[in-house]
This record gives sequence, structure tokens and C-alpha cells, in this order.
Amino acid sequence: MSPQNFKKNLTNWDLVTVNPNDKNWDWKLLFCFWGVNIQSVIGFSLITSLYLIYNLNTFVVFFGTVLGSILVYLFSNWIGKPSQKHGLPFIVLLRSSLGVTGAKYFGLIRFLVGVFLFGIQTYFLSKAFSYLIRIAIFSIEPDILDQQIFLTFLLGMNLIDWIAIVIAIIFQGFLFSSGMNLNKKIITTSAIAVYLGMLLFFLSVLLSDVKFTSQAFLNILNTENFIVKSNLGPLITVTSTVFAYFSVVILSFGDFSRYVKNESQLKKGNLSLILNLIIFSFFALFIVSGMDAFLKQDPENLTRILTNPTDILGKLDNLLLIILALIFIIIASASTNLIVNFIPSQYTLINFLPFSLSVKSAGLIITIIGFIVGIFWLTFLSQVGALSFIDTFGAFFGPLFGVMISDFYFIQKGKLNNKDIYSLESNGIYYYSGGWHIKAIYSVILGFIFSASTIWNTNLMFLQSFSWIIGAFVAALTYYLLAKE
Repeated sequence: MSPQNFKKNLTNWDLVTVNPNDKNWDWKLLFCFWGVNIQSVIGFSLITSLYLIYNLNTFVVFFGTVLGSILVYLFSNWIGKPSQKHGLPFIVLLRSSLGVTGAKYFGLIRFLVGVFLFGIQTYFLSKAFSYLIRIAIFSIEPDILDQQIFLTFLLGMNLIDWIAIVIAIIFQGFLFSSGMNLNKKIITTSAIAVYLGMLLFFLSVLLSDVKFTSQAFLNILNTENFIVKSNLGPLITVTSTVFAYFSVVILSFGDFSRYVKNESQLKKGNLSLILNLIIFSFFALFIVSGMDAFLKQDPENLTRILTNPTDILGKLDNLLLIILALIFIIIASASTNLIVNFIPSQYTLINFLPFSLSVKSAGLIITIIGFIVGIFWLTFLSQVGALSFIDTFGAFFGPLFGVMISDFYFIQKGKLNNKDIYSLESNGIYYYSGGWHIKAIYSVILGFIFSASTIWNTNLMFLQSFSWIIGAFVAALTYYLLAKE
């Protein structure tokens, strides 16, 4: 290929269509994938907090969780099918609707959100490492921790915290930049290990006093006010909250679904999300209710449930159990960071510079930026509205999804030209107007306005949990009306 033709070709080894022989993901691996998505400190806190917010109303939270997971199932099937069928990652598929240049720049939005969340997650992951370091030092020489060197802070972190965040970033960067084959093993191993860890924790709580902790758990599985009109509002809110939790991963689900064997395995695997949420919710709820009752010696009074697993660990006096729990927290947090933030950021960054970047080089850039975000999170970024920044840019996710779905199913009728999707030639069907599909851009921006308004307009904040869906619907409908012949 001549240098001139090379510049007109957007092919990159990491972005090419998956070889049929490499489509080896089945429903069992997708079960692990969805398990990893929920197996995090944030996921644990979310589920348990919902039960606490709604006064331990099992009906509202359980069925709201199931309904939310059904929505995620449907949306994941819609966005996952084109990538599974054509073997394309999310960012390459985006070229078909936004144009080869439009996808390049709008894809950076996914990168920005992903890399910021990667850095923030890395900061919180480092806390587990710092606990382990403190335990190790204390077991050797307790007085060392009182030395001035460990009491001096820089950017809100002392020496142990700095060592921990460096370990966390190197640990993730080294593991995650080795390609999808290793990532697949990480996903599988992590999901199984975390469930085994939760089972161990569950048994530890249960066996501390079987009758006592069991009674505490049974007390919250009440059927009082099971189906009443007043439950409808909370039920809808829980449903939308659960959906919002998974909304980040839905958009770039094609990065993983492209490796699935066939559509049947895709649908079976996505269905496992519901099972994962039921299993995880059961373990999480029993652990926090059992621990709460045990600590208070009162199974009837469960109004101050500890929803953060690290807070629970702080109440334990079993050193071995604490260490094991911290290890499982590290595994869960790192693997969630991998599939939600790191891999999607890799692909979108590679797409921006396809001639220059690979999985390893893009991974190095993400690692460096993530480290910077992590070290400045506590003292600066968390104080200047970084989360609002993420929410605002995240408001593009629904509209991008809507345009992609509308284009693939209703405009393109499920057909794609795998040659032109990698071409910058002006006669390519995805070149549109200078590489931009203006109709799609208009649709995305309009959807973004509707989505972002639920974040910034105080009168519409009650719709914030639905912002993703609102943006997706507006963009999809607008694009269909503009693009249909």
C-alpha cells in the first residue's frame, strides 16, 4: 500500500473486523462479563443503599432492580447485535452513522469520560492497597506508622497512599494493556473469584451466630405493603437508577459483543445480567443486614445499615477475613475498571490516531492520564465539579446510542460495508460531507440538549435518571426523520 493510500485508510490492527475463528465468547463468558460490571464497591453500595433508602422495602428494590436489568438486557441486545454480526468495535460502528471523521471526534467523548472515571476508580482502588500496606507494616512494627514520614501529606495523601496509588496504576496498566485474550481471562477469573469471596464473607457473617443473623435477614424479607399504589413511584425510580448504573457500558458494549459466537449466545449471555443482579443483591443484602444486626445485637433494628464494604471491614476483628476481603475488593474494582473504562477508552483513542497507536501505546497514555486524575482527585478535581463534567459529557451517550440504533436497524436495514467503513476516500459511503454525517450530528446535538437539560435545569432534575433514555429516543427519532428517503 502506497503512503498516499495508507493515509486514506483507517484500518488499524486493533480495530479490524474480528476473525470468525476468534469469535469464541459464549453465554458463560458474558455471565462473567455482567458479573464484573456489578461486582464493585460502587455496585455493592448502590444495591444496599437502595434497600436502605426505601425502608428495606424488598418488593420495590428487588422488582425495580429486575425491571432495570430487563431494560439493560434489551438495549444491550440492540447495540450488541451489529458488532456481533460484523465483528466491529463500538467506535468503528459509529463511523457508519456519524461519518468516518465525525466518529473520530465524537468518540473522544467516550474517551474523556472513560479516562476520568478510570482515574477516579484507581484512586478508590488504591485505598484497598493502602489498607493492606498498613496492615503489613503494623504486623511487623506498629510504631513505624507514627513516624513523621507517614504523617506528612502531599495532595491529601501520605507516603503509604502514594505508594498504594502507584501500585494500583502499575497493576492495572500492566494487566490491561496485554490484549483481549488476557482481558478475557481476567474477566472470567475475577467474576468467579469475587463470588467465591462474597460466599466466604456470607458464611462468616452467618456462622458468627446462625440464628441471630438469619433472623435479621428474614426480618427484611417482609411482604407488608407488597403491592400498593404508593410503591409505583419508588419502583420507577429504582428501575431508572439501576439502568443508569449500567448506561456507561451499554454504549460501548460492541467492544465485547463482537467476540460473541452468534446472536443466540449473545441473548443468552445478556439474560444472565438479571441472574447476576439477583445473586449479588442477595449476598450484599445478607452481609450488610447480618453484620448490622450482629454489631448492634439487635436483629429488629436495621435502620443504620453499613452500605460501604470498607466500613464493614473496619468493624471486623478478624485479620485474615479483612485481608481476604481487601484482596477481593481489589480484584472486583480493577476488573470493573477494565471493562467499563479502560478498554472503551483504548479503542476510542486508537480510532483518533489509527496510524500511530496500538493497544499498548494507547493503554500507556490512559494509564498516565488516569494516574494524574487519581492523584489530584481528593484535593482538586472532586472540589471543582469533575463529576458534573463527567455527567455533562455522559449526556452524549444516549443520543449516540439512539443514532446508531436508528441508522443500523431502520436506515441501513442491518447492512454495512466493511470496506468503506475503514476508508477516507471521498467516494466511500461513510464519508458523507468531508467525513461528517451532518444529519446524524444534528440529531446527536438535539438529543444531548434534551438529555443535558435534566442535569442542569433544576425544574427537570426529577428526570435525571431517565436522561440517557430521553436523549436516545430524541436522537433516534430525529435521525430517522432526517435520514429516511
